[in-house]
Amino acid sequence: MNQLIYDFLRVTESAAIASLPWVGSGNKVEADRAATNSMRAMLSQVEMDGIVVIGEGEIDEAPMLYIGEKVGTGTGKQIDIAVDPIDGTTSTSKGQNDAIAVIAAAPKGTLLHAPDMYMEKIATGPKAAGKIDITASLEENLYAVANATGKDIHELTVLIQDRERHQHWIDTVRELGAKTYLFEDGDVIPAISTCIESIQADLFIGIGGAPEGVLAAVGIKSLGGDMQARLLPRTEEEFERCRSMGIQDVNKPLSHDNLVATNDCAFIATGITSNMLLNGIKREQNKITTHSIMINGNDKNLRCTETVHLINEEEYKKMRVLITNS
Repeated sequence: MNQLIYDFLRVTESAAIASLPWVGSGNKVEADRAATNSMRAMLSQVEMDGIVVIGEGEIDEAPMLYIGEKVGTGTGKQIDIAVDPIDGTTSTSKGQNDAIAVIAAAPKGTLLHAPDMYMEKIATGPKAAGKIDITASLEENLYAVANATGKDIHELTVLIQDRERHQHWIDTVRELGAKTYLFEDGDVIPAISTCIESIQADLFIGIGGAPEGVLAAVGIKSLGGDMQARLLPRTEEEFERCRSMGIQDVNKPLSHDNLVATNDCAFIATGITSNMLLNGIKREQNKITTHSIMINGNDKNLRCTETVHLINEEEYKKMRVLITNS
């Protein structure tokens, strides 16, 4: 992954920049289409034999970056690719925080082919790695994390998406005297944030998209944290989708190694709008500034990079017109 990480950075930067004309436009469909078109074009230039294992949907649902699509030049390493051209399309269209362009990669056969359905997730940082258990109660997990980190319960902070389906967890955390940090959209960055000591978040728990779960799992694995998950199919069609992807025991808890079966993985994200780890895109006259993070599982380092992209004003003005007519 070391050899490809900067290629993937250019991929996420390109997708984020393509979405910029649509930030605050109220049109999340066109924002996603612009980012997807740009991400696909950039991926085609990367020297690899890649396959999309998590993308925009099945082949009959997505014109590009669909599950099973071949990407890259077709030469070089065989790579599993998980992408989300915009994690946070609604946030992008509303001009709100928490939208990113993101890609995760690992050698072929090492990423879970997660179906597009709900997934229960729990994650923590390196100090409590190996101590969480998705089959245990939240109270038991909180005490396990407290013991591993040397903190009292009231010193813990739990990241939870502010949704009605999570209210029982929010209530439990507060009743035990711990703190909640409630976020609105996009659970990939909050889950990874448990591994960033300066954020001071001890645990993440929630129910969200399974594809986003695998993306987060790569980032967490690359930083030495721990994550577990459990698929939550709600219909027979979703059960069948799991089985078609080789997941026979749908109710089985998924360990971190089930989600990402290697340390040779990479996670790259570029901010579209700001979040707890990334600044959003800034545009000034003839330049666009992007802020990105790159995480490599081989060295367990998180790198932040700010890139200044010089732009042609007339070409920028044409971007939305060209995208709309494409």
